[in-house]
Amino acid sequence: MTAMTTDAAPTRDPGPATGSGTATGPAAAGPAPAAGATDIRRHELAAFLRSRRERISPEQAGLPRGRRRRTPGLRREEVAQLSAVGVTWYTWIEQARPIQVSPQVLDALAGALLLDPTERAHLFALAGQGDPHPETPCPAVTPALRALLDQLEPVPAAVQNSRYDFLAYNRTFGRLFRDLDALPRADRNSIWLAFTDTEFRAAVADLPEVLTSLAGKLRAAMAEHLAEPAWKELLHRLRTASPEFREIWARHDVVDQSGRLKTIRNAHVGLLRLEHTNLYLGPAAGPKLVTYVPADAQSRAGVERLQALILAEEARTAEQEAAAQETAAREAAVKETAAKEAAAGAQGEGVLAGA
Repeated sequence: MTAMTTDAAPTRDPGPATGSGTATGPAAAGPAPAAGATDIRRHELAAFLRSRRERISPEQAGLPRGRRRRTPGLRREEVAQLSAVGVTWYTWIEQARPIQVSPQVLDALAGALLLDPTERAHLFALAGQGDPHPETPCPAVTPALRALLDQLEPVPAAVQNSRYDFLAYNRTFGRLFRDLDALPRADRNSIWLAFTDTEFRAAVADLPEVLTSLAGKLRAAMAEHLAEPAWKELLHRLRTASPEFREIWARHDVVDQSGRLKTIRNAHVGLLRLEHTNLYLGPAAGPKLVTYVPADAQSRAGVERLQALILAEEARTAEQEAAAQETAAREAAVKETAAKEAAAGAQGEGVLAGA
């Protein structure tokens, strides 16, 4: 690939396209931020995109590795191909050229680079654009992976990134420690919950040991992400919210990422002994499939009971929703009939008055 070297910079965004990067759409008008802040943010955006590109293997992106590959991760032209953006245009973004990048292009890049929700939000913030689809599922969690999570039931399983955010999980995992669906997405992080959430902490039988382990794992994982805002924000939240975390973090302990036997005190079915295993879906710094396999017959029976309780609750909810819809339909029909009768009565009175 030959990069453009001209000093002339386009002022328009091409949008997703398969061409060479020619601009085809006007840049969004609006008040321009201070030049210095804009320049810093543009270089941060370029560095962020390069770091995300270099961490993804061709196989993860569905591309053949080929031979004589020297670039770590994906090549620029491969990102352009995956996001349907011109190669030249993407190169300009990574070169921090003064160009406007539309939400449509950012959305395409987020998908091509398999950004998780936190990374996606950071991408749009750096570009100074609003995210048109803030609830977009993480592209690293493919439909096949979601199907695998479901098929693993009753074994609790989840997909977690290296920052310990839960990106997806099956029903039994969603109720293993506490009801994860009841939490904001930003709080679905195992370290955050272990240090700040009462229900989650009550479910961890050996809490002091787990807290020490989680803080050590976070410190070990963070070594490769020291400058990344999402990691710094998580660390800031933990330090602000938890004196316990501040005390453990100050020890500078480091723990590896291996799994182990966990004892969980589930609020619905009691004590469970589960083998925690991490199955990495790509590079170790990327997402992983986390499974909690019952370690004995009693725990196996426990997760099966938990699944049965969840299914029964879903069935009750479905019945209630169906009954509510049926009631609403009947009420609507009664109102419609009454309106027709009233209209017919008024018409009849009009005819009599005219006679």
